[in-house]
Amino acid sequence: MGERADIIVTGDVYTVDAARSWAKAVAIRGDRIVAVGTEPDVRERVGSAEVISGACVVPGFQDAHIHAAFAGRIRRHCNLDDLHTIPDYLDRIAAHAAAHPDDAWIVGGGWYTPLFGDHGPHRRLLDAVVPDRPVYLMNTDTHAAWVNTKALELAGITADTPDPWDGYFVRDAEGPTGCLQEGTAYTFWSDHVPADSTEDWMASICVAQQFLHALGITAWQDAWVRPDLLAGYRAVDDAGELTARVVTALWWDRHRGIEQLDELVEQRDWGTTGRIDAGTIKIMLDGCPESATGSMLAPYEGHFGEEHGRGIQFVEENVLREAVTRLDGLGFQIHQHALGDRAFRSALDAVEAARAANGWNDARHHIAHLQLPDPADIPRLRALGVAANIQPLWACPDPGIETLTRPRVGDRAERLYPIGDVVRSGAVLAMGSDWPISTPNVFEEMQVAVTRQVVVDGPDAPVLDPTQRITFAEALAGFTRGSAYVNHDDDAGTIAEGMRADLAILDRNPFAGSVYEIADTKVTATIAAGRVVAGG
Repeated sequence: MGERADIIVTGDVYTVDAARSWAKAVAIRGDRIVAVGTEPDVRERVGSAEVISGACVVPGFQDAHIHAAFAGRIRRHCNLDDLHTIPDYLDRIAAHAAAHPDDAWIVGGGWYTPLFGDHGPHRRLLDAVVPDRPVYLMNTDTHAAWVNTKALELAGITADTPDPWDGYFVRDAEGPTGCLQEGTAYTFWSDHVPADSTEDWMASICVAQQFLHALGITAWQDAWVRPDLLAGYRAVDDAGELTARVVTALWWDRHRGIEQLDELVEQRDWGTTGRIDAGTIKIMLDGCPESATGSMLAPYEGHFGEEHGRGIQFVEENVLREAVTRLDGLGFQIHQHALGDRAFRSALDAVEAARAANGWNDARHHIAHLQLPDPADIPRLRALGVAANIQPLWACPDPGIETLTRPRVGDRAERLYPIGDVVRSGAVLAMGSDWPISTPNVFEEMQVAVTRQVVVDGPDAPVLDPTQRITFAEALAGFTRGSAYVNHDDDAGTIAEGMRADLAILDRNPFAGSVYEIADTKVTATIAAGRVVAGG
């Protein structure tokens, strides 16, 4: 018998190794896995220890594209994402405003765009419940915001205010309606909504961390980190309160150019410490097809095309190629947001330019979302060593796709979210939730990846292109090995001796039942670096 273990975890252990091996017990000493095998074998090797039992044990999940701190911020303020009707939204907003009479602004988010039709929500709805203070609420996909008349007045926005190049105000005969799309939403937030302090961001990070740990998530990549948020992450880690491992994707300001490189290097050098890796840059290339702001190779359908053409490309190709090449040469990982097919092609072209200029490296660049890539570009992922970072919960014919996406993209909707093609191409598949845009519950997300159907609608529900279904094992690897790869976390993602002890302990074996029961799986305990951080 070797040294004693601190914890022995028992159950059906799915290791997610290359052979897809199974075991029955895992022993942990400190922050490392020291034995994997049958329970008698493990006990013989490490002796007695605290035992945590579950029906199934898998590696701790890693979310490769999430806005954890921002989601925590919404949960701390006016959170609408658990509601499903406009009257419920207004009741919640009114109650929140009444409960916080000293707040200068009412902020939050989580409203669902399809409830409001093509033109989005109107400021008059908010005026009826909060007439005296400004209100700013992001929608679920964070590509739009809803503000009241008071907020527009404070910002000086009138009927004569022009649209910026990277977004637009929804308007009626009186002027802006209070629905802000893309750049108008982001600029309004940064220019007019009071900034969070470091202490505010710390509280939001801790709220998010607690929620994510309860779902078995032990690491993530935060996909929108400005200097104020980086300071919040650094403060949480310095205080010893960060139990997850976090990659902070530093925000590329599309209103600036190459002159921001030195600042990003300084942020990386200052922010990389302890459990934080600040060596990634997030570049947002386009909006989304649902607001006709995703960057497309061909125009949108009908009047959407007449009004918005091919959408918006936030970073033009020549600027993008130079930026990615320079950043790659400085050792940064590049995390590109690309929903439309033109944006996806531009993202690949930029990496190709960097490869040609700098040669190959281990930066592990990745492209997030892949909503509507041209099928001809999918093989380029593997050829260029670019990972596909997909949010699988969206890959089903939900109301958003049926009422917003299809009318805008027409027949192109038949090739939405080609997860199966990515897997068959041999590219690395990583998965993320984009929370608060959608749930970070990995089992709901994986069920959609496997079925391509809305979770709550069951086996008879409509299917979004069944040829793009993947297996549960492939989906689980996307949230473990694949995301750990993207996060440069080579000590995690599989269960093996010597790996860091990040584990999710489950109440059932999701391999054993119907694929329509995957989402029913619950996490009973989470271990991060050998420490029980949830349940147990």
